Amino acid sequence: MAAPHAYRGNLTPEEYLQEERTSSVKREYLHGEVFAFAGASPAHNQIVFNLAGILHTQLRSTPCRGYASDLKVQTPGQEMFAYPDLTVVCGEPQFRDEQQDVLLNPTLIIEVLSESTETRDRGEKFLQYIQIPSLRDYLLVSQREPRIEHYARQPDNRWLLTLTHGLDGEVYLSSIGCTLRLAEVYGGVLS
Repeated sequence: MAAPHAYRGNLTPEEYLQEERTSSVKREYLHGEVFAFAGASPAHNQIVFNLAGILHTQLRSTPCRGYASDLKVQTPGQEMFAYPDLTVVCGEPQFRDEQQDVLLNPTLIIEVLSESTETRDRGEKFLQYIQIPSLRDYLLVSQREPRIEHYARQPDNRWLLTLTHGLDGEVYLSSIGCTLRLAEVYGGVLS
């Protein structure tokens, strides 16, 4: 994904949502600033497509459902509205309003890293996401090598990082009962 650039500042969450719902460009909101994004690379798109297929297959008979990157996630205090690459919610989804375009209770958030967004995904977005009480897992997926960083919320509210790398690796997500095999995640991306 191309580097985000701030192009508006000092907006309220309500002003952002009003503008965003009619915008032809996806934009994220953080502390009053609005950031626009350009398109993603073929590798990024293939990884997201692969992940969506894997999760869809494994979640079919469960109370969990997945959403692609067009659904915004709101953090507590309305400090951030972001478009994760993939989101899973278990149980009844809770939305901000009747528009149903802002999810409040994700169980899993996945971001596929790019050079231009990696610092933000690891930094401020991570710090905002972990404030969501329902969030149990946050995945950062590299597009340069077969590597997934899995942050899992512990019972004492700490976050545990597990790094899985190599095409023979697997990531088990107990919160949604799914296993991600890196060979499948990176199918068609890495030779």
